Amino acid sequence: MLARRHLGGLLAALLLTGCQDILQTEPPDSINTENFYVDEKDAVAAINGAYQPLQWPKLYNMRMWTTDIIAGNSVVGAGGGTDGVETKNLADFVALSSNPGVLDLWRGPWPGILRANVVLQKVPEMKIRDELKQRVLGEAHFLRALYYFNLVRFFGGVPKITVPQNPGDDLRPARATAAEIYNELILPDLEAALKLLPPKSAYAAGDLGRASRGSAAGLLAEVSLTLGQWQRVVELANQVEALGYTLNSSYAQNFSPNAENGPESLFEVQYYGKTSVDFWSNENQSAWHSTFMGPRNAGMVAGGWGWNQPTQEFVDAYEPGDRRKDVTVLYEGGPKFDGQDYRSSYSTTGYNVRKFLVAKSVATSYDESPLNFPVLRFADVLLMKAEALNELGRTQEAFAPLNRVRRRAGLGDLAGLSQAEFRQAVLRERRVELAFEGKRYFDLLRVDGGQYGVDFLRSIGKSNASKPRLLLPIPQLEIDANPNLAQNPGY
Repeated sequence: MLARRHLGGLLAALLLTGCQDILQTEPPDSINTENFYVDEKDAVAAINGAYQPLQWPKLYNMRMWTTDIIAGNSVVGAGGGTDGVETKNLADFVALSSNPGVLDLWRGPWPGILRANVVLQKVPEMKIRDELKQRVLGEAHFLRALYYFNLVRFFGGVPKITVPQNPGDDLRPARATAAEIYNELILPDLEAALKLLPPKSAYAAGDLGRASRGSAAGLLAEVSLTLGQWQRVVELANQVEALGYTLNSSYAQNFSPNAENGPESLFEVQYYGKTSVDFWSNENQSAWHSTFMGPRNAGMVAGGWGWNQPTQEFVDAYEPGDRRKDVTVLYEGGPKFDGQDYRSSYSTTGYNVRKFLVAKSVATSYDESPLNFPVLRFADVLLMKAEALNELGRTQEAFAPLNRVRRRAGLGDLAGLSQAEFRQAVLRERRVELAFEGKRYFDLLRVDGGQYGVDFLRSIGKSNASKPRLLLPIPQLEIDANPNLAQNPGY
């Protein structure tokens, strides 16, 4: 996989220390361009460097999945006291601009944006095979779009930076509007990626995990969904299916270390597992999900720190007979995990997340989990298509993709719903299908301009939720360094 074969040496290669399998900690802007960007291995090492920030705790190794806590699917749990207090404050909508979690989500994408910008600047002039050049540039466009998509959804308008910044440049850029980021950067990047990237089927086994044409189509569909471009969503969903993506026969296969990058996977963040560096460092190649989410003091997984405990209200969202519940949630009386019964006393809510847990036979230590994190799955694309068809007034057509997801879950087909009823049904389906994958908060943000989110959050007791506070504050440390960054309303 990409992480296993390439990511170990990507930053080292960028810093001219060769393609060794050790990551260095020097800053990524110290590239010596005089003797780099010469041959194909340099181009590959450079684009590998743009993937690596996805793995960091500031993004998919922690902060992205904690958005389900903000969205009300779960509570922090953890060890109590100040453990996770920054996430609790975000979930209670009382976070300040000094919140460390906010700072992580702001700072997490920028190194990836920088590295993608360097690739897009340097690789076009390289004398390498055109096929490889196009692929590398397509990967860079895809990754830059993904990083910016996360930023703009969390914060609204952000600085628009499309070339590497140098000491003589304006290092205090103002925020572009959200519309400018979408129309002038994210959408063009993804359209370019769609043209440049090969299909997933064209990748050799060692390159699985790279962005592909399906990755670009799926992410562009999600962006189009966010913008309410319903017809484009349908077109892109059809393109994804035409590329051969399908649902895994079992929902659980999406979260198995033995079935990664499978037929349902459009894009996932890659992890190697065993790591020779500090577990807490950015260079760490072990996934945090099992270690953090495993039941605390239960001995069910290596680590087990009790984060991300599902609420009763969330568990009640499952329909009777929904097979996804047993894969997603640990509950007393449910199936054993790795031969062990679960007890409700392991959690403050009586539940723990199950879908990202890794058996001790796979990860014998807390710092050895190899489980990738899903960013885009075909089930998500089917539900996007269903939602878009309904919004286009084609509700009868919308039942087919929705019911395809439901059938795998062991549920009966839905039929005869009005457009308004279908809208609620597909959002409920997205909630349980994509639980704890960092999707729910963004659904709360985008539907009905955020009013859907405010109404739901207040219905579950989050009385401080408001439209302005659905966006996160710009970190005060960043404003102090750059006074041109205006703060979001409400903070």
